[in-house]
Amino acid sequence: MTLDRVARDGLVLLGCGRMGTALLTGWLAAGVPPDLVWVIEPAPTDWLKGSGVHLNQGVPKAPAVALLAVKPQMMGAALPALQALGNGTTLFVSIAAGTRISAFEQALGSRTPIVRTMPNTPAMVGRGITALCRNAHVSDSDYALARKLMAAVGQVVDLSDEDQIDAVTAVSGSGPAYVFHLIETMAAAGEAEGLPADVAMQLARATVCGAGELAHQSPDTAAQLRVNVTSPGGTTAAALSVLMDPVAGFPALLKRAVKAATDRGRELGK
Repeated sequence: MTLDRVARDGLVLLGCGRMGTALLTGWLAAGVPPDLVWVIEPAPTDWLKGSGVHLNQGVPKAPAVALLAVKPQMMGAALPALQALGNGTTLFVSIAAGTRISAFEQALGSRTPIVRTMPNTPAMVGRGITALCRNAHVSDSDYALARKLMAAVGQVVDLSDEDQIDAVTAVSGSGPAYVFHLIETMAAAGEAEGLPADVAMQLARATVCGAGELAHQSPDTAAQLRVNVTSPGGTTAAALSVLMDPVAGFPALLKRAVKAATDRGRELGK
C-alpha cells in the first residue's frame, strides 16, 4: 500500500476496539510501519500493547490522517483530544455510525477535511466492505488516501451523497447480523427436523460460509446462482416457494428490516 503522506506525517487512530483493531491489523499487514501510527485507546489489548505503535503518547503536530473509531456515544468525550488538528491539513476519517459530517465540522472546525465511512465487521478477516463520502474540503488525493486505508480490510464503494450512508448502514453495516441470525435459524430448523444440535449448526455455518464464498468468486449473479441450485419440483424449489413468498417471505421481511435500520440511522444522525 503506497501511503506517502502517512509515511511522512504519521497516522492517528482514536479508538482501537474491534473495528479499529481490524483496520490497524490491515494497515500493518499492508506495510505501514508501526512507528508511524499513534493510537489513543483507554483499554488497550495485549496485542495492541505489543504491536509497536505509539500507544497513548499524544499525537503528532500535523498527522496525515486521524481516523475516528470510537463509538458514536463516546465521540463527544473523545474528540477534544484531536480538536487542535481541525481546520488544518489533517484528513479526518470517521467510521462512527449515525454521526454526520456536519457534527464533526462543528466540533473540529468548518474547514476540516472529513471523510465519513461505513465499514462492516467482516473487515476483521479482511473481507469487509466500506462505503465512503466526503465534504467539500477533501481533495481528490486525500480521498484516494482514505480509500486506500479502508481497502486494507476489504472492498470500497463511493457514495455521491451522505444521505445514502444510512441505507448502507442498514444493508452492509448491520447486514452481518442478519446473516448470523440466518445461521441460527437454519440450525434451529434443522434441529426441529431431527438433527443433533451440533450437526445442524455445523451444517448451517458451513453452508452459509460456502455459499458466500461461491457468490464472491462466481461471475454469475445471485439470482443465477439461486437458479443453478434449484431443480424444478425438487426440495430447493419447495423451500423457495416459502422463502420467496411476496407477502410472508424474505423479500417483504428484509425490506422491512432494512427500512427499520435505515430509519434508525437517520434518527441517530439528528
